[in-house]
Amino acid sequence: MKSRIVTGLAAFFVLVLLLLPDDYASLTPWSIVVIPLEALIGVAIVVLLPARARTVVGIVAGVLLGVVSILKVLDLGFGVTLSRQFDPLSDWSLFRAAEEWVSESFGKPGAIGAVIGAVLVAVAIPVLATLSILRLSRVVAVRKALALRVVAVLGVVWVALAVLGVHVAPGVPVAGRNTASAAYGHAAQLREDINDQAAYAREEATDAYRDVPASQLLQGLRGKDVIFAFVESYGRDAVNYPQTASLLSARSQSLSAAGFQTRSGWLTSSTIGGGSWLAHSTFQSGLWINSQRRYGKFTEGSRYTLTTAFDKAGWRTVAVMPANRRDWPEGKVYGFDKEYDDRTLGYKGQGYAFSSIPDQFTMQSFQRSELARPLPGRQPVMAEIDLLSSHAPWDPVPPMMDWDALGDGSTYPGNEGRGGNPDEINNEDVSKVQDNYRRTVEYSVDSLVSYMEKYGTENTVMVMLGDHQPSPVITGANPNRDVPITVIAKDPTVIPKIDSWGWAPGLAPAANSPVWRMDSFRDKFLAAFAKP
Repeated sequence: MKSRIVTGLAAFFVLVLLLLPDDYASLTPWSIVVIPLEALIGVAIVVLLPARARTVVGIVAGVLLGVVSILKVLDLGFGVTLSRQFDPLSDWSLFRAAEEWVSESFGKPGAIGAVIGAVLVAVAIPVLATLSILRLSRVVAVRKALALRVVAVLGVVWVALAVLGVHVAPGVPVAGRNTASAAYGHAAQLREDINDQAAYAREEATDAYRDVPASQLLQGLRGKDVIFAFVESYGRDAVNYPQTASLLSARSQSLSAAGFQTRSGWLTSSTIGGGSWLAHSTFQSGLWINSQRRYGKFTEGSRYTLTTAFDKAGWRTVAVMPANRRDWPEGKVYGFDKEYDDRTLGYKGQGYAFSSIPDQFTMQSFQRSELARPLPGRQPVMAEIDLLSSHAPWDPVPPMMDWDALGDGSTYPGNEGRGGNPDEINNEDVSKVQDNYRRTVEYSVDSLVSYMEKYGTENTVMVMLGDHQPSPVITGANPNRDVPITVIAKDPTVIPKIDSWGWAPGLAPAANSPVWRMDSFRDKFLAAFAKP
């Protein structure tokens, strides 16, 4: 009896691994009625092979099944958060970022537990898969005739169902081959990654601005502070919320009343759900950087970036990155004169979810450190500011404060530490999470608009944009990658230089405004402001 229970558990475990999809949309209880092609082929091989060969093949099959199953689990996770499959060639570096996100959002013990659990699962799945397959192969070997009859019948049924295209649920055919498809998909992805290395090298070698003299760069912005402000997870879906649309409309009017002009359009980001650094480097470099591998190549090279152009033309260049809590050696490719991070922005208040520093304080700290002395009594500043308050898990939302009362941040109200109670956040329904997302985005946008109204002058130009759409938890399946981008300026000579772009007035892009790939912005911007 005990032996049969163990055999049954082994069969169930292997079946679960074979039926596990790599796409969250296909994750359904109906998968239990799927006939896995890999199981039929495996039984046939066991029947035909001699005993010694069965053992070797069983070990190899178990390890492969375990590895592919882990890849499928990773695909599920990446699909939910980043709307793509896991890339074994370059995505391993993201696990450190994931550990930091868990640690900052839910505490260090949670992060340690998550790492230990992940390691144990990664080891256990291949080991248990191998032991299960070896046990099942011994059972099949003593019942060869019965096994062949079952395989023959189910094989005919599988072919018939495949030809007829019978599904138990959308995207879930009864004639299943999840594991084989996942293995083939990752093999094809590996081949594409290898081929893409040559493609990236060709793209990097082509640069229309590398050799442009300083005297011909950015003449239309001479003597102005230029701020490129990224709003975390600010995508097209955020603009579609009625409350956000209402805020953008109201803040457009208040900017206009204060003498500012605005124009907004759309950019298609190179990433979605996360990986903000891919969008930042794409925007800066004019290269399509949509993978960790491409990002690694970028940081190893000497690509001409927007920062390079401003530095060459006489600006002081600054990076403000509150997400960074350690040294950032890969940032050397940008060539910033100064970098501010979590350790140097001077915040002494409460942490807010993943973001330890509210966006309004980040902007105030930047103002105090770099722009307190008015132009022309100092060098003009070009800054990339990567805001963080609208980063997942989107709760709690910092309050807007009186700019003059921010101080060192200790005046911010308490919020139960970094992110409140993780169980409360995890148990919220989707509509609540979406509402929290919306409110954090509105806070971030309001911080930037309020900053311009408080500190902006005729010598201040701000480019406000999203880095990427939020995760599919917010957008649903198969979202586009569009993000809003807005230019804000008080000097009446600035906005006319981009009239040819066809962007709409105000903070909200029109639904039919032009949509550019994010890597095209660098050259369009440098061309628009080349002349005085």
